[in-house]
Amino acid sequence: MDLRNESVVGLARQVRNGQLSASSLVDHALGQIAAHNPTLNAFVAVDPERARASAADVDAKVASGVDPGPLAGIPLGVKDLEDAAGYVTTHGSKAFAEGPTAASDSPLVARLVAAGCVVVGKTNTPELGWKAVTDNRAFGQTLNPWSLDHTPGGSSGGSAAAIASGMVPLATGSDGGGSIRIPSSCCGLSGMKPSLGRVPSGGPVAPDWHHLSTKGPLARTLADVVAALDVAVGPDPSDLRSLPRPEASWIAALDNPKPPRRVAWSPTLGYAEVDAEVLDICQRAVETMASLGTEVVEIDTVFDADPVGDWLALTGAYNLRTHAEVRGSRAWQGVDPILAAVIDAAASTSALDVVRAEDACHALNLRLVDLFHDVRLLMTPTVAAAPPLRSLDGAGMINGTADFNWVKFTYPFNMTRSPAASICAGLTSSGLPVGLQLVGPQHADIVVLRSAAALEEAIGFDAPAPFPPSSGD
Repeated sequence: MDLRNESVVGLARQVRNGQLSASSLVDHALGQIAAHNPTLNAFVAVDPERARASAADVDAKVASGVDPGPLAGIPLGVKDLEDAAGYVTTHGSKAFAEGPTAASDSPLVARLVAAGCVVVGKTNTPELGWKAVTDNRAFGQTLNPWSLDHTPGGSSGGSAAAIASGMVPLATGSDGGGSIRIPSSCCGLSGMKPSLGRVPSGGPVAPDWHHLSTKGPLARTLADVVAALDVAVGPDPSDLRSLPRPEASWIAALDNPKPPRRVAWSPTLGYAEVDAEVLDICQRAVETMASLGTEVVEIDTVFDADPVGDWLALTGAYNLRTHAEVRGSRAWQGVDPILAAVIDAAASTSALDVVRAEDACHALNLRLVDLFHDVRLLMTPTVAAAPPLRSLDGAGMINGTADFNWVKFTYPFNMTRSPAASICAGLTSSGLPVGLQLVGPQHADIVVLRSAAALEEAIGFDAPAPFPPSSGD
């Protein structure tokens, strides 16, 4: 069995009908983690005993004729920014690494477990999920299965690397500035940032990045992502932002995926330089969309300027709140120095600055409202560079120049709360994945999913990551 060539839907079906035991599936995942995690560093904590006990519970339900759920037996990695019962939620930070274990699952993890998933461990993330590469002082760097010299992106890089390498077929992520879409692009996965509120972030503690971040699953294909989203979406009384459960079935929407009649293609959004090879690969994917009968309208400018300053004002304030008790303490010395500097700078941000940054979100959304009067979707590159070399310390190469802001296409759509997907458009000449982003109007998740699925099918990308080598190679 190679989980790089298996679907979540297919594996769960085999477990439910007794063709495959949850125990053997989880044992396989644990074996892959033991063999390959020392190289990739995708997982930061694994509990084989707990996972095997949970898998045995799934098998007992199948044996007794009880349906264990639509995701029966699926080994699940949980990003280390959210709770999984029995694990410490470290946030990728030395400041929290010695904290207590979580007494219960986050709402997302709880819903996936209720659907039959088996948590096998926690996946790596940059400290507080604050940057687009996955490394931290607590656990070190995560490597990209497509090239061990490159980053898998961030901040859900541990989850993406675990899936791309076949350690697990499903993992959780979160996206406050691109953290599902960026690693999906870097690791050749199909990813989806749902509309804010679709997947609840409730529980006993307020969300870290209140108005920017949404949680969601990562998997190889959109069909697998949607299978997990189908059990994850819906309201939670402890989340003030949570939306009602969608009336239409997202799974059924993929039965006959259709491209939209008219879409916009913006290669720069009006402010972002893009690496020429990345742009060429995305342009070919856009041409594939046009070949499906969709009218593509190229738009030079969507936003007048890069909104990164307002995004940083919000995220700086959120991270200041999260690290407020640590700042100035002995534990503060273990915080990433650049993150510490960002948080220190945020301490001088006024309440008026934060409200004005929220006003900027409103203005960005008004631009999209105008745009979506004319087209159904907006397409852009997911990121401006190929997956960066780890040696560049977070910078990406754009036309031969190192640029630390190589993720200029993702965070605007956190600010607008828009649904946005990334699908693999192809590989660079050096074999690195490149993603194309599809963005929809407010709450039009199903439009994004149906369109992205149609394009995913038309492109037909299905190559596995080269690490680990397949047996017999």
